[in-house]
Amino acid sequence: MLEIEGFALSRYAAVKDAFAANFESGAELGARFTLVEAGEVVVDLMAGFADRKRATPFGPQTLTAVFSTTKALAALMIARLVDQGRLDYGQTVASVWPEFGQAGKAAVTVGQAISHQAGLPGFPGPIEPALWADWDAICAKLAAMAPMWPPGSASGYHPVTVGYIVGEIFRRVDGRTIGTAFGEDVAGPYGLDAWIGLPDGVEDRLAELQRPSALPEFGEINPATRAAFLAPWSSAAGKAGADYRRMEVPSTNGYATAEALAKVMGALANDGWLDGGEILSPALIAEASRERIRGQDLVLPFDMSWAAGFMRNPPTFPWGPGTETFGHSGWGGACAFADPERRLGGAYVMNRQGTALMGDARPRRLIEAAYD
Repeated sequence: MLEIEGFALSRYAAVKDAFAANFESGAELGARFTLVEAGEVVVDLMAGFADRKRATPFGPQTLTAVFSTTKALAALMIARLVDQGRLDYGQTVASVWPEFGQAGKAAVTVGQAISHQAGLPGFPGPIEPALWADWDAICAKLAAMAPMWPPGSASGYHPVTVGYIVGEIFRRVDGRTIGTAFGEDVAGPYGLDAWIGLPDGVEDRLAELQRPSALPEFGEINPATRAAFLAPWSSAAGKAGADYRRMEVPSTNGYATAEALAKVMGALANDGWLDGGEILSPALIAEASRERIRGQDLVLPFDMSWAAGFMRNPPTFPWGPGTETFGHSGWGGACAFADPERRLGGAYVMNRQGTALMGDARPRRLIEAAYD
């Protein structure tokens, strides 16, 4: 008999039914789904197991790796710099990171870089996978690299590299690493169980992943897709992978509960207010979430609308019907979203990974039940 912890307010009873159905179909190992409406947690459900042996329950203290959903946190941190007048989306990356202006990238703006238009989705030539654990070395290679397409002409998803680009922009402006700043300025003050880079002392709370048995469907493979996802050197591996997850790489290395992510996104859906404090002004929420570029992505097999670091819900609508909804999906199925029209934020995390690049059927079922 499936035991579901947590609650759903009565008007969201269908969400609990959909959550149970995901488990009954065999699609889940452990999972959690949280919704925040107008600043109030209205759904918080969890069930299953945190380990593949099915010995440890998936509970309120369970942390999960959320992979690219971390990019929503990175987008927030860059937006906070803009809100403070310390950075502008229209200024060039080279204005804060001069070395980045090499090889035809002098005109690339912060807004273009964070919306995957810089032409640096990965390295087309071999690198040692261990190099991903050397922040300065990766940043130097990206600064020296020629774009794989004319910057600003199209988007091409940068699954890993955008974290180094955004993180280095943040560090050059603020002086702190982006993970440290997130902890000190957002997660810590608001009691959020979320980190960029896995800290010491929480490993025993981290859910064990059940990897997918197949690769995602990338569509027609081109050089940009290969560099981003499929080259043997496109991500850290082996011992480098263990070292890498401790790094504050804000494209891939987020660790959080669904509740923490939902509270962040719920604040962005609620004029920036989180537990009585403002994490971002309404004007900057609108600026950070507006469309920067739209069209066929050169890496992902989708027609994409990109904001300043956020995926936008149109035209594929993975997060309900909202035309102003924005958020980010992560490898395996995790996602977090904000719907400012309905003041609704949500997040889904799990440890049995699927193969969908975006719009995994499990959270989609839960989100559709919530909107229904």
